[in-house]
Amino acid sequence: MEVRIDDLTGPEVLALLEMHLRSMSETTPPESMHALGLEALRKPDVTFYTAWENGELRGCGALKAMGRLRGEIKSMRTDPRYLRKGVARSVLKTIIAEARRRGYHRLYLETGTQPFYEPARRLYCSLGFVACPPFEGYTEDPNSYFMTMKL
Repeated sequence: MEVRIDDLTGPEVLALLEMHLRSMSETTPPESMHALGLEALRKPDVTFYTAWENGELRGCGALKAMGRLRGEIKSMRTDPRYLRKGVARSVLKTIIAEARRRGYHRLYLETGTQPFYEPARRLYCSLGFVACPPFEGYTEDPNSYFMTMKL
């Protein structure tokens, strides 16, 4: 599997992001949904990654800079056909490696508390993320689970 930086223009990528946003809106109340839209993902402080194998898009994720020393994981999504095949783990490991290369001291993320997000929370824990208070403008929310990793 190849994980690479993506310019968010390919039709497969746009379809996966559309599915991601639709899925978020189906599982998360609007006031608790923090998924980034296409224009926000194209901002200079965001690096967007896609995972490909045999010419097929398997998943995506993003690293959003929070100043010089911190970053936030955003837009982690695996195509449903490839769930539980290591796609998200590969994307997340690539993002963590890039954060270390940049000299970040810490990574953060926000995910949901609903059962739908349990596999994601297990993945994050398995790679060293731990629960933390809200960060960078987030507020306490019963639908949000905040995590961090010291690099």
